[in-house]
Amino acid sequence: MASRAASRTKEGERFNAAYVLTIASAGALGGLLFGYDWVVIGGAKPFYESYFRLTSEELIGWANSCALIGCLFGSCLSGGLSDRLGRKKLLILSAILFGISSVLTGWAFTFSFFIVWRIIGGVAIGMASNVSPTYIAEISPASWRGRLVAANQLMIVIGVLLAQIVNWLIAERVPQNATAEMIRVSWNGQYAWRWMFTVIAVPAMVFFVTALFIPESPRWLVATGDSVGARLVLARIGGEPYAQHTLSEIGGTLETEAQTGSAWQQLLSPRILKILVIGVALAVLQQWSGINIIFNYAEEVYREAGYGVSGVLFNIVITGAVNLLFTLIAFGLIDRFGRRALMLFGCAGIALSHTVLGFTYRMGLKGLPILLLTLCAIGFYALTLAPVTWVLISEIFPNRVRGAAVSVSVSALWIASFLLAFSFPMLNKDLGSAGTFWSYAGICLLGFLFVYWRVPETQGKTLEQIERDLTGRPAGAW
Repeated sequence: MASRAASRTKEGERFNAAYVLTIASAGALGGLLFGYDWVVIGGAKPFYESYFRLTSEELIGWANSCALIGCLFGSCLSGGLSDRLGRKKLLILSAILFGISSVLTGWAFTFSFFIVWRIIGGVAIGMASNVSPTYIAEISPASWRGRLVAANQLMIVIGVLLAQIVNWLIAERVPQNATAEMIRVSWNGQYAWRWMFTVIAVPAMVFFVTALFIPESPRWLVATGDSVGARLVLARIGGEPYAQHTLSEIGGTLETEAQTGSAWQQLLSPRILKILVIGVALAVLQQWSGINIIFNYAEEVYREAGYGVSGVLFNIVITGAVNLLFTLIAFGLIDRFGRRALMLFGCAGIALSHTVLGFTYRMGLKGLPILLLTLCAIGFYALTLAPVTWVLISEIFPNRVRGAAVSVSVSALWIASFLLAFSFPMLNKDLGSAGTFWSYAGICLLGFLFVYWRVPETQGKTLEQIERDLTGRPAGAW
């Protein structure tokens, strides 16, 4: 009976596309700022390193990865706060932190203050990475959810490309044989890198203003007892029948969850814990696939391939363009082929690209072959792991624990990202580029097996249907 009612409701759905797209886009601006602030470090790296006279692998790794400590803190903080204060207020807070930290990072005159403000910028990234996809998933109709949550990844990619283009346009051309001291005393070393960070204050202001006018998540409103407010939001999204049907589903799941303790207590229950393990593993896999090394350490990757600083900056723009192109393709595929198929394809493709890239480094090849293979790996990643991981994390958890569970999963993502970014200079020194990329290939193969055996398909289901399917399975079924 329930399934028949659900199908009848789906057949009669008429959504307010303009309204849904507007509020989803406003929420996804957090993704744009996330992408810019996360990747701007790659283009600024040779200049602030020269300015602060960073020479050891440990200091270089710390400067490049310290923001991820903030990301972890922001993600942990946002889990409880988003369940207590709502998704909207957290989006507004992250916009404020993005604006303040970007300006003060850019105009830091000591390495200590640079680190402090990078970490605070990381808090903003951690909040946005947690709340933006959750908010979009909770306001999206089931048939649109994959594409709309993937739109958050699209905004991340646009932010990445924007940072890469801004870095390339701001930096003056650097001679191929420029020394660190020559770079330090140049305009690039004194001022260019500062403006690379400061520019993000502009989209941060736009995000702040738009976040003031979006509605609160209807699922959060129901969870806090405001069914009237939730009904108004849902009715504007899909009309009164859609609002009634969705409210009934949300209320039913929340009533069941309320009998089993607090959200954090429920995370440790056997059935929820199995889902949480999936979310955490997917988050770690997305980072340890090694793609973010190509973004955050582009200078080392392409310098070892024979490119100078100016060539590195131009190559970074190319990687961003490829990233955007394949994310746009993923946007049309994610609700057509399903989550599992794309994740399996991505793990296999990235593993193959890293394996061949390792042999290319081992054979001493330079220039174009390295660039093309890194672009292949980025293409596979942008088509699969990058958007699909965020979609799965935002939709596999039950309503009442979603904020806490997403927080744990995204916190795991940032821990994995920190370990990846911090360890790369030392790993690259000990294993060489070939051994490093072969290590990432091995992780992708393990990820392929995990997805094959443990990750469920969620395509086309409401959040409440996914919850019933996953929590209703007998122990050991996964």
